[in-house]
Amino acid sequence: MKTYELAYIISQELTSKEAEIIVKEIESFIQSREGTILKRKNPSAKILSYPIKKQSSGFFGVLGFQLEPEKLNELEKIVKKEVKIIRHMLTIENPAKKVKIRKEKRRLELDAGIEKISIAQNINNKSEKIELKDIGEKLDEILRE
Repeated sequence: MKTYELAYIISQELTSKEAEIIVKEIESFIQSREGTILKRKNPSAKILSYPIKKQSSGFFGVLGFQLEPEKLNELEKIVKKEVKIIRHMLTIENPAKKVKIRKEKRRLELDAGIEKISIAQNINNKSEKIELKDIGEKLDEILRE
């Protein structure tokens, strides 16, 4: 079974209780096809940023579920047939990829390399200061002559 997410907007012509009934119908369809409901965001009234089918507001909700891919077409048909659902989007949720440990090791190695370089630069800076003093002494000797 794959994990899907259905985001929908239900018409503003309905009350919130009627919108809940439509969502429960969709949930019962998923469960009757041996699917499982993972998460549910109850439909709440939202003002739309642009009109959809001449409506400026609607009930927005999200439904996360698992279902066999073969049975997804049936769900899609039911959602499209429901006239009161003015817009919907059905997406496949991919599992999050795990970060490889190698990258962390590489970062630690790079950090250690940077520390070595900075220590070497500090040593070089000290030796340059000594050389500058020697040069200054030589200049003084030359000027005295």
